[in-house]
Amino acid sequence: MIPGKNQSWVSEFILIGFSSDPTTNSILFIVFLLIYLSSVLGNGLIIMLVCLDTQLHTPMYFFLCTLSLLDMSYVTTTMPQMLVHLLAHSQTISFAGCWLQMYVFGSLSITESIFFVVMAYDRYVAICYPLHYIVILNRGLCIRSVAGSWICGFFSSFLHTFFTMSLPYCGPNMVNHYFCEGPSVRSLACMDTHLVEIVDLVLSVFLVLVPISLIVASYIRIAKAILKIKSTQGRCKAFSTCASHLTVVTFFYAPATYIYMRPNSSYSPERDKQVSLFYNVFTALLNPVVYSLRNKDIKRAFLKVMGYGRVDW
Repeated sequence: MIPGKNQSWVSEFILIGFSSDPTTNSILFIVFLLIYLSSVLGNGLIIMLVCLDTQLHTPMYFFLCTLSLLDMSYVTTTMPQMLVHLLAHSQTISFAGCWLQMYVFGSLSITESIFFVVMAYDRYVAICYPLHYIVILNRGLCIRSVAGSWICGFFSSFLHTFFTMSLPYCGPNMVNHYFCEGPSVRSLACMDTHLVEIVDLVLSVFLVLVPISLIVASYIRIAKAILKIKSTQGRCKAFSTCASHLTVVTFFYAPATYIYMRPNSSYSPERDKQVSLFYNVFTALLNPVVYSLRNKDIKRAFLKVMGYGRVDW
């Protein structure tokens, strides 16, 4: 700790993680290492296929490629350090390192939250206005949508991180989490955090509830359009194009809403660590599995790139 005039200030935090038992940590290391490698390889494969195969140069796959890039960056912000801490004796992170991790993690998670709205709009246009799909979702709109999501994410995260890390931390410095997540770090502040919690709640309303509302509104319109399709096969095909997006959205927003929208009085470190794994770790793993296993174009592109015979497009 760095001494101040009247009190000492925290210069580093200790991330407690999941367990203090070496055997348990070794098992968790193997499990999380496999999950991390699968996430990076799966999302990296999608990015590679979309870039290499010109048949996948459409708005839908451009957005899917962006989502995979977000997930790779997202999971890399927390998991490598968590893996090191599972085996290392020291589990410390500097104040500046905690600040940076919180900011980057928040930026990517908020960007993904906003980006799911963009993907919902993509599905809405594809099903409700199929003949005008390419015209409406032109190259310029796609690029602006992606850029806007990233800009909003990084700007909003700066506000959240600034308010959290500008609080006085004079000890204790043990964060009961596996990474520097806002609520976990904020609980260590040596002052009343009620005002910061209100600011965080307002930000969460705009960054969680508003995107959820827009996604729900999009799918209400999509459901109405699907019900108008006369053939059962046509309805099933239309619904299947949305099922992957809905699955990933549910796994992302449900735990994120619990973490950031509940009152601080119900804060439970152990439960929060487990819940955060869903929107941090498992969502990044789920995306390539859901989108690749259910997508014929991705399968065909993979076989084409691997050279397993000629693929007819």
